[in-house]
Formats: sequence, structure tokens, C-alpha cells
Amino acid sequence: MSEWIGVLIALVSSSLGGTAAAITRYLVSGADPVALAILRWGIGFLCVLPVSLLMKVRWPARRDWLAVATLGIAFFGAFFILYNIAIGYTTAARASLALATLPLHTMVVAALLGVERLMLRKSMGVGIAVLGAATALAAGLKSAPPGAWRGELIMTAAVFCMAFYNVLSRPLMRRSSALGFLTVGMGSGALALAITGVFTGSLAALKDFEAPQWLAGIYLGVGGGAAAFTLWVMALERATPTRVANTMTVNPIAAALLAALLVGEPITIDLVFGLVAVFAGIWLATSDVQKA
Repeated sequence: MSEWIGVLIALVSSSLGGTAAAITRYLVSGADPVALAILRWGIGFLCVLPVSLLMKVRWPARRDWLAVATLGIAFFGAFFILYNIAIGYTTAARASLALATLPLHTMVVAALLGVERLMLRKSMGVGIAVLGAATALAAGLKSAPPGAWRGELIMTAAVFCMAFYNVLSRPLMRRSSALGFLTVGMGSGALALAITGVFTGSLAALKDFEAPQWLAGIYLGVGGGAAAFTLWVMALERATPTRVANTMTVNPIAAALLAALLVGEPITIDLVFGLVAVFAGIWLATSDVQKA
């Protein structure tokens, strides 16, 4: 039962992440990738820190702080800079479909590190989901923005950061708490991004934001940052890394719907085909959850 609850929580988190992709696409022309990452995780950290303090969460042990901070910098820093660069090249929906390869990356990383066994049914489900995403991306390449393949390759490479985060974070969370782990990691990533922003001048781009951009940025930090990743680490506490990662395949749905409204991105038949396939993959990979 705990696994199912974890999967459901992850589905909500992935949906919020999809809307964040559309918001990022809306903002990316007015700010560079570092500035957007600072906006997302600076606001996100300011949301989760007071909640953690009020709830008196169990913080990571001193011996784990370096590992937690390193994971936070790799994920909230490096991954999301690459994420923002990728979305600058392609549409929100196509970038999110590339992100849907996360289950495959997570499954491989978990198997290499000895965390999960490559069970046949789970492998088939992840394979169907990823194949659907890859087919949709390839079939729709002619109607994609020029150079879109660069964004999708960057996103696929960046997903390795999130795969390692998914697999390596679970034991660290068990020795502390989901929210305590998230707060330290997110704070470390936000601090590293802020230092980078100061030295690169990236923060200067934010001064040109007007009210709509600031509202979008606040949502990016609160909804796509604090809420989405609080739910994500809660899911990782309850379900295996691969099953949590497999819910990322719903990300393109929310991204496509909101991007169609915000920036007029088309919802193509190729995208619909990919979404059907990834839903089938989610069902196949999670339907034997009690036997795993």
C-alpha cells in the first residue's frame, strides 16, 4: 500500500513539474538558465525552510551533510541549469518527453549500484514508456523548432543527474527525514547557484522582469520548486526509485497543455501517441507493486 501511495504522490509532483516546464519556456527568452534556476530554487528554499523549522524536522546527521549538499548541488544546481538550457532549444512538451527517459536512467543506475533488481515486468513498463517518448520525438522532428534535437540531447544527458539523485537520496532520507533532506539539499543548490549568478552576472536579467514574469517566476519557485519536490522526496520515501521516476512520463501532459495556452505550442498527433505509450508503461511498471 505504501508503494501505491508513493506512486500517487509522485504523479502529482510530476504534474507540477510539467507545468514548471511550460513556465520555464515562457520565461526563458527573458532570462538566462542560471537566473531561472536561481529564481526557482531561491524561492523554493525560502518556502521549505520555515516549514522545516516549524515542523522541527529531523535534519541529516553531521556525517551525511557533505553527501546531502553534494547531491543538492548536482541536482538543484547542475541538472536545472542544463534543464533550462534544453528548454531554450525545444518546446516544453518535447523537452518533457526527453525528460521522460528518467525511468530508464534510474533503473540502470539503481541496478548498477545494487539498489534494485531488473524485474521483467518493471523493465517492460519502463521500456514501453521510453520507447513511446523516443518515437514521438523522432516522428515530430520536422515540425519542431530548428535545432530542437540539441535541447532533447541536453535534457537526456542531464537526466543522469536526477537518476543518481533518485537512487542515492533514499538511504540519506531514511537516516533523517524527507523534508530535512530536501531543505539541506535545496539550500546547498540555491547557494551554489547564487554564487554562480553573482560571478556570471546572471542575476542582472531579473531586473527587466515585469509583473507577469514575476508572477510566473513565483509560481516556478512555489509550485514547480517547493511543492513539486517536497512531494517528490515524500514519494521516494515510500516507493522504489524506478517506480517514482516512471511517473515522470506524465510530465509532458501538463507541459503541453499549459505551453499551448502560454506560448501557443501545438499539441501534435506524435505527442498524443507518445503520451498514450507512456501511460501504458506506467500501468505496466506499477501494476504488480505489491509483489515487488
